[in-house]
Amino acid sequence: MMNRIPKLAGAAVLAALAFSSQPALADAAFLGRPDVQRYIDEQVAGGRFSRPELEAVFANVELKPNIIRILDKPSTSRPWYQFRASTVNDRLIVDGVAFWQANADALARAERQYGVAPELIVAILGVETHYGRNTGSFRLVDSLSTIGFDYPRRAEYFRGELTQFLLLAKEEGKDPLTLKGSYAGAMGLPQFMPSSYRKWAVDFDGSGHRDIWNNPHDAIGSVANYFQLHGWRHGDDIVAPASVAPGADVDKLLADKFKLHYTVGDLRKMGVAPQAPLADDVPAVLFSLETSPGVTEYWLGLNNFYAITRYNRSTLYAKAVQEIAGQVRQRYYAALAQRPEPASAGL
Repeated sequence: MMNRIPKLAGAAVLAALAFSSQPALADAAFLGRPDVQRYIDEQVAGGRFSRPELEAVFANVELKPNIIRILDKPSTSRPWYQFRASTVNDRLIVDGVAFWQANADALARAERQYGVAPELIVAILGVETHYGRNTGSFRLVDSLSTIGFDYPRRAEYFRGELTQFLLLAKEEGKDPLTLKGSYAGAMGLPQFMPSSYRKWAVDFDGSGHRDIWNNPHDAIGSVANYFQLHGWRHGDDIVAPASVAPGADVDKLLADKFKLHYTVGDLRKMGVAPQAPLADDVPAVLFSLETSPGVTEYWLGLNNFYAITRYNRSTLYAKAVQEIAGQVRQRYYAALAQRPEPASAGL
């Protein structure tokens, strides 16, 4: 079972967690803070760690106040035409085809085992980290501790993620002071949070470790496993264009952007007409895209669109992934068709 915690010998655990070779970059007062000590007490009482293990970690934490400043910046929602311009680009498509070509066997095996299209996996890894080029430079123990202890609004969630991170480091025999990720604690090629890693990351190449940082095959299998368990349906469409009749309650329907409350038949009765053949019993959600200033298109998101929004709760993200996946697939198979036939051996 993925969530089972293997029992490691005490010396092995301490070797993985003590990391005396690490430079002392820490806030000297952090370990002694009452809230940190309470956290350590809770973890020790739960039997997950010993006090020396956790003190060895927290004595080396370096708080990152700039992360708090990033989190406190007000978020601004960009229209689709701006989001698309910065996300769906030719370099990402070209590199996605190259990634598929380099990992074709693993992607084909993931499709057979999990029923998830190769182009979807490629698109996710492209959008998240450009196929591993941008996986994050923050030590995860620093980012998770900073938010978990110095950002009250999200402290409970991030302390939970900190615990999951320490557990996964223990399970994998990794030094938690060496593992890096985003400022918000996301990890590896697919940018899994620690809890997502422990639930859905897989050892896809049989090496004995789930390495989503350096092993593209493990990243491929992990993304495929995630989507299978979140309802991806092999061969199904992701979106369909739609038109909206005058007088339709568009605002009400758009408010359901992350839910599949209605079927296509229900939406037809409410004035939404799909511009592609869809059966009335197909679940769908209406969403809009501002394709240029003041110009709006309407689309139906289908089951696989909904699955993508489980990975990132953004309709813009899901539509970008759908477009990238389609373009990568088209170019991959075009390149495949242009390969010369292997010369037959002469007699």
